[in-house]
Amino acid sequence: MKLVFSAALLLLISRGFAQEVKASSPDGLIMGRVADSASSQPIDYATVIVYAMGNERPVTGVTTNTKGNFQIEGLAPGNYRVVVEFIGYRSKEKANIQISEKQRRASLGTFYLSTQASTLAGVTITAQKGLLENKIDKMVYNAEKDITSQGGVATDLLKKIPMVSVDMDGNVELQGNGNIRFLINGKPSSIFGNNLADALQSIPASQIKSIEVITSPGAKYDAEGTGGIINIILKDSKIQGINGTINSSGGTRLENASFNLNARKNKIGANMFFSGNAQLPSTTLNSSNRPSFDSSGKLNDMLLQNGQSRFLRNGFESGVSFFWNINKRNDLQAEIGYDNFGNSTSGYLDQQQTLYDSLQAISANQLSVTNSNNRFRGQSVDMSLSYKKTFAKEGQELDVLYQSSLGHNKSYFEQEQDSLSNKEVFSGLNSNNTGRDHETSVQADYTHPFSENVKMEAGGKLDLRNITSNTTANDLNTEKGQYQPDTVQSNAMTYNRHVYAGYASLTFPLGEFLNVKSGLRYERTVTDAVFSQASGISIPSYSTWAPSVILSHLFDNDQTIKISYTHRIQRPGYRSLNPFVNASDPKNITQGNPLLKPELGDNYELAYIKSFEKGSSINVVLFYRRSAQDIQPYIVYYPTYEVGDSVYTNVSVNTPQNIGVENNYGLNIYGSVPFTSRLTVRTNLSFFDRFIQNGIVAGANITSFNYRVNMNITYQFKHDFVGEAFGNFNSPRNEVQGRFPSFTSYNLAFRKQLWKKKGSIGFTTTNPFNKYVVQTTAVSGTGFILNSTRKLPFRSFGISFMYKFGKLEFKKDDQDHNRPQGGQDQEN
Repeated sequence: MKLVFSAALLLLISRGFAQEVKASSPDGLIMGRVADSASSQPIDYATVIVYAMGNERPVTGVTTNTKGNFQIEGLAPGNYRVVVEFIGYRSKEKANIQISEKQRRASLGTFYLSTQASTLAGVTITAQKGLLENKIDKMVYNAEKDITSQGGVATDLLKKIPMVSVDMDGNVELQGNGNIRFLINGKPSSIFGNNLADALQSIPASQIKSIEVITSPGAKYDAEGTGGIINIILKDSKIQGINGTINSSGGTRLENASFNLNARKNKIGANMFFSGNAQLPSTTLNSSNRPSFDSSGKLNDMLLQNGQSRFLRNGFESGVSFFWNINKRNDLQAEIGYDNFGNSTSGYLDQQQTLYDSLQAISANQLSVTNSNNRFRGQSVDMSLSYKKTFAKEGQELDVLYQSSLGHNKSYFEQEQDSLSNKEVFSGLNSNNTGRDHETSVQADYTHPFSENVKMEAGGKLDLRNITSNTTANDLNTEKGQYQPDTVQSNAMTYNRHVYAGYASLTFPLGEFLNVKSGLRYERTVTDAVFSQASGISIPSYSTWAPSVILSHLFDNDQTIKISYTHRIQRPGYRSLNPFVNASDPKNITQGNPLLKPELGDNYELAYIKSFEKGSSINVVLFYRRSAQDIQPYIVYYPTYEVGDSVYTNVSVNTPQNIGVENNYGLNIYGSVPFTSRLTVRTNLSFFDRFIQNGIVAGANITSFNYRVNMNITYQFKHDFVGEAFGNFNSPRNEVQGRFPSFTSYNLAFRKQLWKKKGSIGFTTTNPFNKYVVQTTAVSGTGFILNSTRKLPFRSFGISFMYKFGKLEFKKDDQDHNRPQGGQDQEN
């Protein structure tokens, strides 16, 4: 961003302007330095512009180097003023700088820049572009400034962001809610529909520019996602010239590499990137015990399982984008990306199932081993074409976006059960599943400012989604020793969903105290689905009205208070609706539920934001989230369970259900303090109380107090050498059927910059003193108790390397010569 800002300003400086003063002894020189007023650290790429006194036309200009120094040569004798600017800071000026035949040099000393108040949606807040920016409608984590995480993946960045938590499997929650709408560059992608955890771990951190967290989205955003929106913005550049970066990292657990190339000449630009990654094979240890009981509470059977699974993940991303500045009022951009990722798991489970009679005596004792293999591969092609038109009136613009995402995925599983008593295979099943996910949308957004403080936004969107899934299952015929088609467990599904949406919002001041941004969004959802194994199922259409409002006030000394409300919806995904039975583990079956209703969310927030002159900041958020028709997995135990002609005995069946109403009341506190110019400490504390009103089992309500604590300490040993320590703890939590485990992670990282910050090499380690993270889960329901333990290998060591190449060209933008003088712009 700082390069873009600097380049944009310098493009306004013409070589011709400089020629006006070359006629008389252009030997003058002005030099100086630019630094941050709070930390005294140098500011590189700050813009330094020279004006002749009494003239608003720039004479010349430069940008500061990596040490914050600048030197401007070739000045004719005269009286000048120098203006220093940089995004996020207040500009500073020194006037009456004399260059004469006798005194050809002028040393201006150091310009100390302080943070600037910037305006967003009619509200002014402090906005220093540091690692984290608190804006009035979102929180922005500037990932490219997190130099110690560049060897990781997207989830390594997410776990550092306030209000966001990531568990050991890569599942993400925002303020305790996992129903998050993920976007890439502001657009949806079918890559997230296949497997969210895999998708996030396929995006290298080195490819991410910033991450936006929006807990109270306005009417302009889709109403999907009761938890809110997380928008991952990938790196690109619109700077003149050719430049790029190369990143690579390797270690004991993760490996990735990425390449980014930017090229821009005048009004046309292009960006391309390619990144690949892999999680090396690791072995997780699993154990569980599940006693089950009859209606009188007597023990029916005891199932003991113990084994291990070997897991690996790999994938790559690629993309190309083109930008064309047609003219001053019209821009066109096209993007196309291809993603491919997958994982595989193989392992075994030793099983002992003990059956009891009515007198609680052992009636049978069965010993067996289940060997299983699972593979998944997903790929997606994302295309978009966007057009932006601006008007003569500042702030008035029209945006039109067409986007299409085409995903393909393929999964396979096989399992065989062997009896340990006679060493024979007595059961086997394999299955192939192929799927297609095609989503196309067209949207238009119009912004019209009625005045400086009053702005209207309106728009509409049509979203069409088509999903097909075909599963072929084969059952082992133990007598013939062959696999034969199993028509009952084979399945075909076609799923079509259309969403028609429109919205309007208005930003305006309410008196002199409040700034208001209010809006209303309407969405109509029409779904048509056909399931081969469940005929006659009709999914009703429904309408959603999603109001939103933000009230804010700016106090003295860079203090902001904000109150917000938004209504959200979480539509059940096609995987949750598909009634297909997955019996890869015949004792623990999963099945979809085509009767699911959408989850409805109401989110309330009260936020206080304060920034201090020395660079410290604090953000306090009180929130209440209510989710009606809450969707959660629900386990039911069956002594016998029939699937077509197959009968499963003593089996747990996991099916998503609308379990009732979930209420979350919480407090989040984020603080950042630069104790010295070298030492910065950031901490995030999150506390919330969860109350679940169980609508399935009367009186079985759940209360759970949850908290999350993390701390990040950064120390700048030298100007080119930095170290970081990060620790995170998430408390255990209660869900509708049981207690899920806590987890702890910690990281140490160091990075050394090389070759005048064009390159760097880093070292990072995660949980270096513990090979495994141990997680114990306790789930219970009618007639059963399930206790399970996993030991996940999480320790890792790695090194990373980054190199920037290319140069920037700062040239005069000729558009100023086409601008009419003395009136409004005539170009449409």
